[in-house]
Amino acid sequence: MIMRELPERKCPECGDKIIGRADKKFCSDQCRNTYNNRLNSDASNTVRNINNILRKNRRILKDFNKQSGKSMVTKETLLTNGFNFTYYTHTYTTKKGDVYHFCYEQGYLYLEDKDLYLLVENKDDQ
Repeated sequence: MIMRELPERKCPECGDKIIGRADKKFCSDQCRNTYNNRLNSDASNTVRNINNILRKNRRILKDFNKQSGKSMVTKETLLTNGFNFTYYTHTYTTKKGDVYHFCYEQGYLYLEDKDLYLLVENKDDQ
């Protein structure tokens, strides 16, 4: 049996020689993890930041909607507590055309005539 020498392979993270299986791509688990963490860090930070905002919004809505699953609150109160109206998980439109915005199971609807937000909890999502 003739043994052919394979070209020297180098680790894409640190540049060290790779020893081992022919399909091995990194010299160590540390280099593999470092490489993949660096590759995914931008996307991970964005997703992490958005998830943090959504969780904070949900917590604020839940804190003001502890009573009966329906409460009313002013926009100023929500904003003062750090609520960010730009981020929500989904919407629900009623047959009447009202659009509820939800942060997971906690939702809100702007009541224009009262200048208040109706807070609701969707029990179906739990």
